[in-house]
Amino acid sequence: MIPGADVSLADLPLRPELVGEEPYGAPQLDVAVALNVNENPYPPSARVKADIVKAINQAGDELNRYPDREAWQLRQDLARYLGFNLAAENIWVANGSNEVMIHLLQAFGGPGRKLLCFPPTYSMYPEYARNTHTGYVTAPRRPDYGLDVETICAAIEEHDPDVVLICTPNNPTGTSTPVSVIAETLERTRAIVVVDEAYQEFTEVPEDSALALLPRNPRLVVSRTMSKAFALAGARVGYLAAAPAVVDACRIVRLPYHLSAQTQAIARIALAHAPEMLARVEELREQNQAIQSWLRSKGLDVVPSQSNFTLFGTFENRHGIWQGLLDRGVLIRETGPQGFLRVSAGTPQQMDSFRQALTEVLIQNRENGESR
Repeated sequence: MIPGADVSLADLPLRPELVGEEPYGAPQLDVAVALNVNENPYPPSARVKADIVKAINQAGDELNRYPDREAWQLRQDLARYLGFNLAAENIWVANGSNEVMIHLLQAFGGPGRKLLCFPPTYSMYPEYARNTHTGYVTAPRRPDYGLDVETICAAIEEHDPDVVLICTPNNPTGTSTPVSVIAETLERTRAIVVVDEAYQEFTEVPEDSALALLPRNPRLVVSRTMSKAFALAGARVGYLAAAPAVVDACRIVRLPYHLSAQTQAIARIALAHAPEMLARVEELREQNQAIQSWLRSKGLDVVPSQSNFTLFGTFENRHGIWQGLLDRGVLIRETGPQGFLRVSAGTPQQMDSFRQALTEVLIQNRENGESR
């Protein structure tokens, strides 16, 4: 018998707000076609992998020592990659953008403070707030899932948040918020404004980024990740760009030596090969636009997406559609507004499998007299 297996969560002094909660996580299933977590389907090349192995071996020579707790060289590399005249002092890096967000809320959120978000949006945001004892308040997006200054500022006036979080392109809708909207929002609030640009590299104009606003806005934070466009999800590398004072705030709350030497080494190799690592981004953008057109041709509702995923529906029984696809070896995500599903852009072969599977499921539904 497993030691302690006779004890349940109900027997433990769990924090009250965690009672009944489930761990976050998209299904991790062994399927032929996995299109559910917005990963880049193309792994690093043999050359990049060889350089990563070499770098890890070199880091292994000093595994008896703690890593650089400031990740200084990696921050320098990230500043060069982003451009916009940024320096290492403007960059903070952590284990995925998840930890970046936790650091920000540990520094600027907490008891008696509030985080404002605009659902439907990334489902981890309320968990970041919960885990840092930060109040979580929301305001709905427009019917087209976009955001404008009036929507954002009305919510700020209503809730008086300490941190405003805007995801663009937004997960799970793929809709973007114009930089001009963010600029005007910054003029009308004293809150910390966090712009989550996890999917920025997939947009039609990646250079059109909130990063351009940093010189004039010391309370702006732009968050990025290497999990998506860089095909580095397994390495867990997220980062932010902000005023040096914001970075210092994150340094106060971070755990000692939070980013391993191996993680820093892998990320630096990926950045050294940035053009190669990002070579498939345009192809994935095209795959995503193509699947949107195909879904519309099937009579489905599609939210125009500027990312590497598409939200589509609507289905009276979306779980049934999801299960029908899974039965055919295709895994997508059951998320977003009621009746919608989300599919990530994959290889041409994977997208063909998705099209074939969804066609079969829709035909089967019609034959069974079920509405879609």
